[in-house]
Amino acid sequence: MDKLVIGILAHVDAGKTTLSEGLLYTCGRLKKLGRVDHKDAFLDTDPMERERGITIFSKQAILPLEGAELTLLDTPGHADFSAEMERTLQVLDCAILVISGTDGVQGHTHTLWKLLERYGVPTFLFINKMDLAGADRDALLSELKSRLDEGCVDFAAPAEQIQEQAAVCDEDALERYLEDGALDDGALTALIARRKLFPCWFGSALKLEGVAEFLQRLEHYAPRPRYGPDFAARVFKISRDSQGARLTWMKITGGSLKVKALLSGPGWEEKVDQLRIYSGAKFQAVDEAAAGTVCAVTGLSATAAGEGLGAEAEALPPALEPVLTYQVVLPAGQDPHTALQKLRQLEEEDPQLHLVWNERLGELHVQLMGEVQLEILQRLIAERFGMEVSFGQGGIVYRETIAGAVEGVGHYEPLRHYAEVHLLMEPLPRGSGLVLTSACPQDMLDINWQRLVLTHLAERSHPGVLTGSPITDMRITLVAGRAHQKHTEGGDFRQATYRAVRQGLMEAESILLEPWYNFRLEVPAEQVGRALSDLQRMHGRVEPPETAGDMAVLTGSAPVEQLRDYGREVAAYTRGRGRLSCTSGGYAPCHNQDEVVAAMGYDPERDVENPPGSVFCAHGAGYNVKWDEVKAHAHVDSGLRLGEEPPEEEAAPPRPRPQSYAGSLEQDKELQAIFERTYGKVERNAFRPQPRPARTSLDDKKYSIKAQDRGPEYLLVDGYNIVFAWDELKEVARENLDAARQMLMDILSNYQGFKKNVVILVFDAYKVPRNVQDVTRYHNIYVVYTKEAETADAYIERATYEIGRHHRVRVATSDGAEQLIILGHGALRLSASTFRAEVEQVTGQIAAILKANNRAAPSKAVAAALEKAKRKQEGTP
Repeated sequence: MDKLVIGILAHVDAGKTTLSEGLLYTCGRLKKLGRVDHKDAFLDTDPMERERGITIFSKQAILPLEGAELTLLDTPGHADFSAEMERTLQVLDCAILVISGTDGVQGHTHTLWKLLERYGVPTFLFINKMDLAGADRDALLSELKSRLDEGCVDFAAPAEQIQEQAAVCDEDALERYLEDGALDDGALTALIARRKLFPCWFGSALKLEGVAEFLQRLEHYAPRPRYGPDFAARVFKISRDSQGARLTWMKITGGSLKVKALLSGPGWEEKVDQLRIYSGAKFQAVDEAAAGTVCAVTGLSATAAGEGLGAEAEALPPALEPVLTYQVVLPAGQDPHTALQKLRQLEEEDPQLHLVWNERLGELHVQLMGEVQLEILQRLIAERFGMEVSFGQGGIVYRETIAGAVEGVGHYEPLRHYAEVHLLMEPLPRGSGLVLTSACPQDMLDINWQRLVLTHLAERSHPGVLTGSPITDMRITLVAGRAHQKHTEGGDFRQATYRAVRQGLMEAESILLEPWYNFRLEVPAEQVGRALSDLQRMHGRVEPPETAGDMAVLTGSAPVEQLRDYGREVAAYTRGRGRLSCTSGGYAPCHNQDEVVAAMGYDPERDVENPPGSVFCAHGAGYNVKWDEVKAHAHVDSGLRLGEEPPEEEAAPPRPRPQSYAGSLEQDKELQAIFERTYGKVERNAFRPQPRPARTSLDDKKYSIKAQDRGPEYLLVDGYNIVFAWDELKEVARENLDAARQMLMDILSNYQGFKKNVVILVFDAYKVPRNVQDVTRYHNIYVVYTKEAETADAYIERATYEIGRHHRVRVATSDGAEQLIILGHGALRLSASTFRAEVEQVTGQIAAILKANNRAAPSKAVAAALEKAKRKQEGTP
């Protein structure tokens, strides 16, 4: 039986929990309908949920149907608990979006829609409360099409009308519809799976109107996922049961999971004690969970939400982040460090519940989405840990970025330690986060040290220099560095990297960013002037007002700090008729930066945990150098000249080839001949490699980058990466690895014959002892077998750097770490799937040419025979 995991999402008060009750009742799981207002809803199991009438924690229920088993995941609808909802989206096969027929598309509905789009979740819509006055079916459908997507189609309409409207959603479907005059159910399901089509049903969950039909059609049209044979699972939630046992909630996305199975992750390895299949508050213990099952696992103490187990990849970073911060005021006599250790349990269950210990102030702060979450957290701490905490006045979670490109330099050289790092820091568009790359020559800094620098950049949030808030929206590129052969240790590069970031920020023009809300404000028409005046005072951006009956609707955006308490003010001056709904609008430059910076009083030069200066060594002792003098003492020239105009018609000096690469070429005469024909003779001269300019996005004559020479394009292929990424090669490799290699070589030989590029196929010395590198010529491609201690990654990275300075280079690989270095070397990366599509396209073009030639060949033969007969009659030879 098929297993489907379906989430149900909605704006608060749209009737999401009521629809869940109706679905459970319709399929026979409930004998009596529960109600939110009666505090007996099946999935609202927590006392706080029943008291408040809202969903706080995601729950699951099992719906057994004739053709499939549905796991229904009920998610919170309140915006303050959106982080819990977003984590659930990672494991959904499809989603039900519930919309109130009387309220239509709300601000939070847009947030849900964008998140569903981000995670690529096929979506069904149920428009609820159609039994109430004011619910207009046609007007609602028109609103869905205009405000969500044109692919929203009423599936209660006649079949011909459904097919006609569905065909308009996709060009291929339209061609098929015009040819055949109809679209079958399989075509409709495919459109739903690709998020081109969004089926809509209208009804009343409270009166069970349209619920049975919706459930039947949902089962029929829901796309069926495909799972691989190897074990894979995605962790999406951590919680604790009534006995305090830690539960790791996961969806099995491949193979199966058995009790006592050994699972592992970064730095941990533990056994599964129990597998629980929950439905509401009750669970059933099972011995094995198959692919498609959502289960709670006991016995795991180190798992984290978003973690991928087995063959499953890590989840995307969350799109929603907390925007408010509050000081946690502990009871008198409570040790703050002990309290922090207890509260880490709650942070583990909700990773967006950031707990921050401010060592300088000796204060504990917590970051939240809103005030309702604050009240729930206060009660949760009291019930679980017996601590009656209170909270100070809330503040805003700020971020910092820079206005222009800057080079940051960090040097760390106390006695018997050495590391120097040069970073290019560039601003990016809002919402980009931090992007880390490398453009450092390998002959200047070994690839292992480069990876270590990138690791240190990614392992923590780096504070800005205005308020100490985390930096964001910038690209940080490693452009130069140096290590000492004897004295450098890993911790030295950590210090140098952190100091380089801080030094660059001290030189840059920093910008303070504050969170903004996208708002929808409904007020009586006579109160529009007051509302517009308020929003203008708040530095908001407002769209022209719209009318909805006797109400006016204002939409726009404004700083969170200004809108925090405005909802209460709206309720007061409209006497309860007005309504304000807010959703996250990302970060924008702070409207009162100078005031905020002055109020916080942060001094970056007194932050002893994040020093902007560097440490140098002279006369056997280390000494500190102030941040504005570091570049004058630096040992490495990165080659960056930010802000300087390059001389006209200046020819770039020739760059000598690395000695290490020439040494490897001498091991194989044939490969050396290939490179010498391309670049010229390889000389082993005593020289010091010159640093090359970094390739960046700011190449607007602020500094120059040498253009590549014209010539053939080079394609380097990571052999085993492609073999185990292409299904047909992977199947062959399970039986015979040599046969899979041979198949790939034949495929690339045909590919090269058509593309006329230089193809170098690289294989690791996979389970083959090999002291020297082996290079062979297979038809028209080169095949490299690395020596035993060398990986294909290392060979490709080295070759990419060398060839990329003079020629166009593309690399076919899906290795994440390798991709980072490839892009830094200026080469283009092809993922395994993209490269496969290109090879298939070439194969199709070759087949078309052969077919055309075969059609032309008979006519040429006939013409030749007629000419020969004519000459014979005329007696000419």
